[in-house]
Amino acid sequence: AWDPTAFAFIKDGSLCIPTVFCSYGGAALDKKTPLLRSNEAVSREAVKLLHLFDSQKDVGKVTPQVGPEQEYFLIDKAMYEKRKDLRFTGRTLFGAPSAKGQELEEHYFGVIRPEVSEFMKELDEELWKLGVLSKTKHNEVAPGQHEMAPIYTDANTASDQNQLVMETMKKVAERHDLVCLLHEKPFAGVNGSGKHVNWSLSTDTGKNLFSPGKTPSQNALFLLLLAAFLKGVDEYQELLRCSVAFAGNDHRLGAQEAPPAIISVFLGTDLEGIIDAIVGDNNYTAPEHKSLRIGVDVLPSIPQDTTDRNRTSPLAFTGNKFEFRMPGSSQSIAGPITILNAIMADELDQFYETLKDASDFTAALHKLIRDTFSAHRRIIFSGNGYEDAWIREAEKRGLANLRNTAEALPTYLLPKNIEMLTRQGVYSREEILSRHEVHIEKYCKVIRIEAGTLVDMVQHGILNAVSEYEATLCNTIVAKHTAAPELTCHVESSLANAIGSLNEQLLEETIGLKTALETVSESFSPEQLLHYYHDEVEKRMDDVRRIIDKLEVLTASKYWPYPTFCELLFSV
Repeated sequence: AWDPTAFAFIKDGSLCIPTVFCSYGGAALDKKTPLLRSNEAVSREAVKLLHLFDSQKDVGKVTPQVGPEQEYFLIDKAMYEKRKDLRFTGRTLFGAPSAKGQELEEHYFGVIRPEVSEFMKELDEELWKLGVLSKTKHNEVAPGQHEMAPIYTDANTASDQNQLVMETMKKVAERHDLVCLLHEKPFAGVNGSGKHVNWSLSTDTGKNLFSPGKTPSQNALFLLLLAAFLKGVDEYQELLRCSVAFAGNDHRLGAQEAPPAIISVFLGTDLEGIIDAIVGDNNYTAPEHKSLRIGVDVLPSIPQDTTDRNRTSPLAFTGNKFEFRMPGSSQSIAGPITILNAIMADELDQFYETLKDASDFTAALHKLIRDTFSAHRRIIFSGNGYEDAWIREAEKRGLANLRNTAEALPTYLLPKNIEMLTRQGVYSREEILSRHEVHIEKYCKVIRIEAGTLVDMVQHGILNAVSEYEATLCNTIVAKHTAAPELTCHVESSLANAIGSLNEQLLEETIGLKTALETVSESFSPEQLLHYYHDEVEKRMDDVRRIIDKLEVLTASKYWPYPTFCELLFSV
């Protein structure tokens, strides 16, 4: 069925109308239907709560607003064609680190290269034709990595348009003899690509409900919404983690500007101070707003920002919205937004039930805000999420540390998650169970494809190439001894021994990986398959990769059969 709330657009000469996709029995088979349900749920519950405030009686609708940032890599098309792993899986399954990576950060802060600038210019024009208000474009941290971001819009439109963004990026890149990589971690050891979802709620009267105003400590409505958000994130942290759990994101989370797998919220010094004062029932003294002193008299004064985001935080408050930094660059934003909406709707519903019959509304409101902040203070964290100390601290706080998809997905079916999602009418129980099965199936298939591709590249490329180089070294040793018996040929002997030994290990590990793929039991349950592919197959892939990366360093360039990280990352 057509979605009448979505913008139609013309693509490739055809009129395209966004639609929902349901079964004959009415079950949602898409991502759009649950998103639309969650939009209605959060609007319904927010309006009820807002009408308890005299100043908000005229609000008729609340709309989730979203601005999704999109990170991506651009690489040379000819080199891409030579890497079967990139073509089949979207990422490199092996590759020794380049001598130069992102250490100097000159790509991030440098000038956009002319060929990339031409791509970005055409991308903007093509997106504008489709109604996508593409605005921001810049280099990202890793060599060859970039980002675009559109102007904010409602969640439904943002979700539709982000799908168009990904499709258009790939099409435009091909016209420039480039390939756009949207995998979360195309290259190990450098920055991965995410899709930061900036999310807030706005009323049809023009108010951003997450705008704290000039005096947030006195803005009761903002503090109430903030309390609901913190409570929801704390209570449904596993569900939020599941919304971004898939094979590609496992390689990204926890390093190089990607947040860790532990869910927490960063608020900034001002809001944390307000919360501490409320919990302690103390008076709050706002810090004096200062200007940055940069020692140049001719420059205007620059006000110091007190809400600078924490780049290691999964959920960071950035002035008037929350930035959900965990979604992966290739995934649809509909899933994470649906969960954010559903969680918020449920918490607002509970708050409404608490306040609607209060004899002293102001006192009940203050108590609700204070009690909520006090009960869910543990979810707030402003430190470095990459440090081992945070893992220990999170464990003390009782926060979930679901390090990978195999650990995360089973929590999707926690009773509290099913009860909340069905209570808000976002999913039926059957829809939840089916999605759980699909998520597991996709994870296993992705790992299987990656493992099969790795075996193929080893068998038909690396083993033979290394053997050929080893034979050349041995022939050189024989020739040298024949010409000059006194020569030791130490270089050639050492290299031949080293790569010969590694090549034998590679063959053994590859056979082990292939055997693991061939011995998957048909009697395994979906959950058993999930853990088998993570614990057995993926581990063996890592073992194979370690040997390949060592061989790449030792093998002469003319014999190595695939483009290296250096060639791939610095070709554009």
